[in-house]
Amino acid sequence: MSISQILLERGLLTQEQIEEAMALQRVEGLRLDRALVQLGLITERQLLELMSEQLHIPLVNLEEVTITPETLRVLPSKIVYRKRLVPISQTQDTLNIATSDAFDLYAFDEIRLMTGLNVQPVLAARDEIEKVIKSHYGLGGDTLDEMVGGGSEEGATSGAVESGEDLLEMAQEASVIKLVNEIILEAVNERASDIHIEPYEHEISIRYRIDGVLHEASVPPQMHRFQAAIISRIKILASLNIAERRVPQDGRIKFNVGGRQIDVRVSVIPMLYGEGVVMRLLDKSNVLFTLTELGMDEETNDSFKGLIGHPHGIILVTGPTGSGKTTTLYAALNALVGPEIKVLTVEDPVEYHLRGVNQIPVDHKVGMTFERGLRAILRHDPDVVMIGEIRDLETARAATQAALTGHLVLSTLHTNDAASAPMRLIDMGVEPYLVSSTLIGSMAQRLVRKICSKCRAPHEPDRAKLPKDFTLAAGEQIYKGTGCPNCRNTGCRGRCGLYELMVMNEEIGELVMERVSAPKVTAAARAHGMRLLREDGWLKVRGGVTTVDEVVMCTAL
Repeated sequence: MSISQILLERGLLTQEQIEEAMALQRVEGLRLDRALVQLGLITERQLLELMSEQLHIPLVNLEEVTITPETLRVLPSKIVYRKRLVPISQTQDTLNIATSDAFDLYAFDEIRLMTGLNVQPVLAARDEIEKVIKSHYGLGGDTLDEMVGGGSEEGATSGAVESGEDLLEMAQEASVIKLVNEIILEAVNERASDIHIEPYEHEISIRYRIDGVLHEASVPPQMHRFQAAIISRIKILASLNIAERRVPQDGRIKFNVGGRQIDVRVSVIPMLYGEGVVMRLLDKSNVLFTLTELGMDEETNDSFKGLIGHPHGIILVTGPTGSGKTTTLYAALNALVGPEIKVLTVEDPVEYHLRGVNQIPVDHKVGMTFERGLRAILRHDPDVVMIGEIRDLETARAATQAALTGHLVLSTLHTNDAASAPMRLIDMGVEPYLVSSTLIGSMAQRLVRKICSKCRAPHEPDRAKLPKDFTLAAGEQIYKGTGCPNCRNTGCRGRCGLYELMVMNEEIGELVMERVSAPKVTAAARAHGMRLLREDGWLKVRGGVTTVDEVVMCTAL
């Protein structure tokens, strides 16, 4: 029976759907099975299961298969890249080949003649095969194979990239363009926030920051030879000067991936063995979170919403770089924005665009600083003002004056806890009485990785090694990720926030006026119900959201 007859007989498809696939088959010259998958009428997994049953070919999950280096060396990489198949195991005279196309008989004959072994195909999903190829043969390996043209490393003309003109030509070659696109697309697919391209004497390293942790990508050795061309291509995309390799440069790239608009901030810095590149990926579709989606519990959420509902005052979000402060401010603005409220921001740079919010970028080259921008926007009659960061006394004073004149000001500050925020403003030079009268709340935050929902399992820790401030009652259960393909075998996928919200009151205001130390302010705030970062972390551990190790790593005792 044909595929269409089997699918009709089993009720998986209707005759109309088969005819729709056949029409696509005629237009694009596809096989019927490929047309069915392309139209989304059947999943690749369903199709492979059907093929396995009808053709008596085993169906395997490559994520559960361990492939030895000796097996990988049996086939030349060219065959692997061209045919999109991989050797997974070998007996004395038989080679097991994973493929997503059981009908590619010419490929099996070619391998049989090349290796002198019997070929036993097994079926596997195309995306699993792609992952194995990237993992074992390297990111962009097929493109590099085309660029090298099969020549030896010694025969490659890597010296041609010393000339600016040749470098420009090389950076615009289709193969280099494809290679850079593959590097960026892999980052998007893996949910990376940053791409690090680092040159060394005999190799180039590419690392992706995923959920706050750097993961090294498998890179073919020959990629090192095209380092200059890769970096020049990135410079061209970011509108930077490719001939300038002595000073740092910053730029920006915009592109679309599957209907999602991605902004990439590019930083290029000269290093010992070439130029290092870091690209920050900003996915505009992933910014408009609500406060609860960020991990804020109901009690903290209600208190924070009460603060942003004030007509005037300063609210500070504090924490180290990369702790999600800006995302929290955007969530707050998203909760505030409406036709009856005028919202203005001054940011360096504007990371995401919010509808209904007037956003002003800082530009130090022309003298457009936070302080100057803030003073200018106060003449635009705003109700709410967001300052990307309070970095100096001038900006702090401008923010204080804005709060005194009836505006709600939201900003960020680099301090370790909520109680240190008013002290930092005083250290900058703002008068204590101004801090006490304008600051209405400060919130410290950190980001912790969440346990992967696909492999979350009960975990029994060594209770003797648990932190002193975390106790488990008898029979109380906590969880941990065991590792699966969904989380790259890390046990964690995604991140959420830990929050420490200090709401100013009369007692805390008097302590600030007296310039007392941050621990005393913390003690007073805790007496009024403030929960510490670490305590919020333990609540999330007990709730099965994160792990003990994550909380310990991100917070101080």
